[in-house]
Amino acid sequence: MQSSNSSGSGCSWIKDTTSFHDKTAGQEMREALSVSALPTKPAQVSAVEDLYDFICSGPLLDKVSLTQDNVAESIDKWILCGSQLCRLFRLNELFLTEPQKVRIYHYYIPVFLWCEQEICLHSSKFKDEDDIPPLVIGFSAPQGCGKTTLVFALNFLFQVTGRKTATISIDDFYLTAEGQGKLRESNPDNALLEFRGNAGSHDLPLSIETLSSLQKLTREGTKMKLPRYDKSAYKGRGDRADPSTWPEVEGPLSAILFEGWMLGFKPVPAEVVKAVDPQLEVVNKNLEAYYDAWDKFIKSWIVIKIKDPSYVYQWRLQAEIAMRDDGKPGMSDEEVFDFVSRYLPAYKAYLPTLYAEGPSGSDPDHLLVVEIDEGRNPILAD
Repeated sequence: MQSSNSSGSGCSWIKDTTSFHDKTAGQEMREALSVSALPTKPAQVSAVEDLYDFICSGPLLDKVSLTQDNVAESIDKWILCGSQLCRLFRLNELFLTEPQKVRIYHYYIPVFLWCEQEICLHSSKFKDEDDIPPLVIGFSAPQGCGKTTLVFALNFLFQVTGRKTATISIDDFYLTAEGQGKLRESNPDNALLEFRGNAGSHDLPLSIETLSSLQKLTREGTKMKLPRYDKSAYKGRGDRADPSTWPEVEGPLSAILFEGWMLGFKPVPAEVVKAVDPQLEVVNKNLEAYYDAWDKFIKSWIVIKIKDPSYVYQWRLQAEIAMRDDGKPGMSDEEVFDFVSRYLPAYKAYLPTLYAEGPSGSDPDHLLVVEIDEGRNPILAD
């Protein structure tokens, strides 16, 4: 996983996150996979009944097209998935706190089951003898809301249930340090393009090449390396990681989990961006090229919706305070405000359209909107 200096921490529901953040996703996954898939003791009937009632009280069941009967029929799968996630996050499945139960049974598992349904629907469009390209599932979610942890959990559940997936972030497609320097020089008075983040700061040809190549991993033995970005390079300005460090994925892939804070954003009329921040005009123009580079590859969408963009500031501040309390270098409160302020104009300009119309090019029948509260937990939509 990316360290928490790349996004706000989405793991506040885990009491002790030290080992979780200090290890790579691959290390965590390998260790969790080495643990027996099934509980060593049978669950008591009363405990299963309590879990069933808790699952059925979740806000996402209707959204993922599950009934209480569906839950009852698949309760063993819910128990198995919950057990696996407890092992992944180093939780005692017999003594989960309320926030931990909510995160696992009201959020991660329902979303996982929805993704499974989408993969099955996608596969059903092809003949048995066809090479089935992996389904690209897009996750559009604000910074700090816990999307990286969500994708990490989903990727793990796919692995333990026998599906191969690849994970990629829009962060992996940032321009090189040299490219960022040129972007800065060509926009000397625009604070929104001084650092990486907004539209214009990504290598779109690399995005197209990577996503196109991933969709060709349909057979055993097909492999490729995924680009990665080093946010710590050049004193935090960042640079593309050395290709020798890029992780390798192997086919056949069932899905590609593609996440980012601005996935699905659409250009809006000039008067809208001017009213938010005149500096956003260049960003809005840059955004016109992003549909062909990112969004057109995505056939199923998950949008994590928030009521107030200011949540992003609070989440980032929480993450940096936690880092400082752990003795790690972290931004000051003033630096956090400056950092988030470079993204807020885009949130204010583009989130209303994203929430009202869905992501660019999305099909409403293959769109899951998950509204979360300030604690990053799903809630019933208004």
